[in-house]
Amino acid sequence: MKLSLRLSTVVVVLYALGYPVGALAVQAMSPGLVLLVRFAVSAPILLLLAARRGVPWPRGAQLGHVAVVGLLIQAVQFIGCYEALSLGMSPVLVALIISMNPVVTAALSRPMLGEQLDRRRVLALVLAVAAVLVAFAGRLGSAGSVGVGVVGVLIAVLGLSLGGVYQQRYVRGVDPIMSAGVGILASVPAAIVFAATRPMQVDRPAQAVWSMAAMIIFSSLLGMTFYLAALRRGGAGQVAMLFAVIPSVSAVLSWVLVGDRPDAGVLGGLVLGAAACVLGRARGATRPVTHAPERPCPGRLESVR
Repeated sequence: MKLSLRLSTVVVVLYALGYPVGALAVQAMSPGLVLLVRFAVSAPILLLLAARRGVPWPRGAQLGHVAVVGLLIQAVQFIGCYEALSLGMSPVLVALIISMNPVVTAALSRPMLGEQLDRRRVLALVLAVAAVLVAFAGRLGSAGSVGVGVVGVLIAVLGLSLGGVYQQRYVRGVDPIMSAGVGILASVPAAIVFAATRPMQVDRPAQAVWSMAAMIIFSSLLGMTFYLAALRRGGAGQVAMLFAVIPSVSAVLSWVLVGDRPDAGVLGGLVLGAAACVLGRARGATRPVTHAPERPCPGRLESVR
């Protein structure tokens, strides 16, 4: 279970792109409506693509496990983040806490996967945290206070991390496109409830259309499919480590898309984050606890076309 550099790069770029594109979408329309449109449009497209490829629908307990992964990674993560933002929490602080995904994933991996950390993985986690803090250092001064919204974003990062670990523990042999489609479809009811309890309005129709189209294509269709493919190939720990470099890449993409010039900390974050990813994907970075039962290693990743 070793995550390839090519797949890692694709996941980082697509996930990082979601932050500036999502910010543009939320500027144009209310967050609840953004989430509802994103889920309602992307789920049938993904399921149709999976059906065209002849991918079998997961059955029985496997279907339930795929739905749980989708609810955790999609519904819990994004509803928690949007709720925190609606309560006045700074987007900088929200992104900072979400980027602690490697640490939360490592904490969950021991009880759920029977993994304990060796010194190499501990060093990778230290570098990951340092990379995130360096990348955000220039923006923390204007981030404001934490406030009650921290509860929502803590739930969000827990959902993201738990979803990755749950995927590695329970989901086997499900095509990433089918898995993404089922997971997002399972999240639609939660998005409906969230949107219904919030004001729904569109302030900038043109921006709403193109930003939502970009979010659906790059975040839901491509981003979530490759994210789940990476979880299947490399496991939760290696994928979570990518969050050490995602904030810096997102800052660079925000510069390109919306003109937010990054500070010097972004470069330091990229360097430290890259080092953390290299250590985190090295063989032997985790080892099973001696009393934990053996689990079969997931099969080879099917090609995503």
